[in-house]
Amino acid sequence: MTFSEFPQFTVLSATNANQSQIVALIDTCYQEYGDTIVLEGDDSDLLDIERNYRGKLGEFIAIQDEDGSVVGTHAVVPLDLQSGLCTFRRLYLQNDLRGTGLGTALMLWAIHWARDAGFKRVEFWSDTRFERAQRFFEKLGFQTEFETRDMDDGIQPYSEF
Repeated sequence: MTFSEFPQFTVLSATNANQSQIVALIDTCYQEYGDTIVLEGDDSDLLDIERNYRGKLGEFIAIQDEDGSVVGTHAVVPLDLQSGLCTFRRLYLQNDLRGTGLGTALMLWAIHWARDAGFKRVEFWSDTRFERAQRFFEKLGFQTEFETRDMDDGIQPYSEF
């Protein structure tokens, strides 16, 4: 599945100019779980997308619909350049677009981008409340580690694995 199968959408490198739309999309996704975005907490990376992603040799993309609204995001960030370790962050998709294949295209973009950038391994955390996302990751071949960490940087405490 590639973005070419979705000609109604535009893929672009996210910039600080897209920040308000990106924050709104992610906040809408959080609200599905009774939470809200906290830019002073774990979401502070969104205050300066360019510095926190491309400035760290990563990438952050946004998907825009025909009206120019951001409807999806994904990012890759290096964790350890020497060992070739990176992480995936900010995989969010507007609710009505889930199950269309666009999420798969976003994940495949991240996998290919990481591989092309020389990364050998990916580790990422996912909110345990995102059960549909866990099934999606497993379908793509990712394995869940059973280590969890408790987080309190949002409005509601939550866990990740």
